[in-house]
Amino acid sequence: MTGRPISRRGLLRSALLGGPALALPGCARDDGPHRRLTLATGAPGGPYHAFGHALAAEAARTPPYPRITPVSTAASVDNLRRLTAGSADLALAMADAAEQALHGAAPFTVPARVTALARVYVNYTHLLARADGPVRSVADLAGRPVATGATGSGAQVLAGRLLRVAGLTGGRAVREQRLGLAESVAALCQGTVDAVIWAGGVPTPALSTLARQLPLRVLPLEAEAEALRAEYGPVYSAVTLPAGVYGLTAPVTTIGVGNYLLARPQVPDRDARDVLRVVFDRWRVLLREVTAGARLEPRFAVATGDLPLNPGAVAYYRSVYG
Repeated sequence: MTGRPISRRGLLRSALLGGPALALPGCARDDGPHRRLTLATGAPGGPYHAFGHALAAEAARTPPYPRITPVSTAASVDNLRRLTAGSADLALAMADAAEQALHGAAPFTVPARVTALARVYVNYTHLLARADGPVRSVADLAGRPVATGATGSGAQVLAGRLLRVAGLTGGRAVREQRLGLAESVAALCQGTVDAVIWAGGVPTPALSTLARQLPLRVLPLEAEAEALRAEYGPVYSAVTLPAGVYGLTAPVTTIGVGNYLLARPQVPDRDARDVLRVVFDRWRVLLREVTAGARLEPRFAVATGDLPLNPGAVAYYRSVYG
């Protein structure tokens, strides 16, 4: 049994500002074997799938050996629904989709009871078009076929918000093609879509492969990042795709959104704590295939916005902060 989820603000007040110690009621016993935890990831070839399988493998070889079974899914929205339904214990999700679930906002119909273990890395929004194609600006997307992410993915949620703040609605609406990453890459190569919207780590291996086969144009999204942040708050930020990735000769500003490792509130505190021990012991391995050059530090990881931290996560971070 776990205690009531504790907010990040409460944790930071106690751990960083020297406030009173947090009570952690109902902490799980530390004896006995770990229960097996189902981790909802994403589609094969995508970063959630890679991260989830790497986490399961590292957990199997890293004390205290939590038992994790990764499951392929459609990603963020699908994962959050699985957490709510109890068919997954852990999940990866983009921060904007997670906050929608928490508050019961569309595409969710009721508030979800989910807790955060960590903000593990930042997704970079990729708006890609063929270098020899007709799309040279965001405005050029009007009326054109655009791959906007698979149904049930966080990329699709972000794409919808991006297109709306860019004014691509009504008579200027794009023809959305709800495709996953592999299908989006194939469609751009075949010319059945004029652009792809994708959110993932940098570099995304499938897009690096595509860029070696097909010259790409990567569209800047600085204005759209500001508009999203103004409307939805700090869940969105401006980040930079560095020169050198995907054949870029100069940096490109785009939209950043965090990725959370989440847990059902019913996950025992001990299991949540031990999963985080693996995450922080082996973060270099976990992020290697997801986003080059990223680091994972506790002060970054607790930045989970409106999502309350799981009590087991609070116990872990308090042990780190001392």
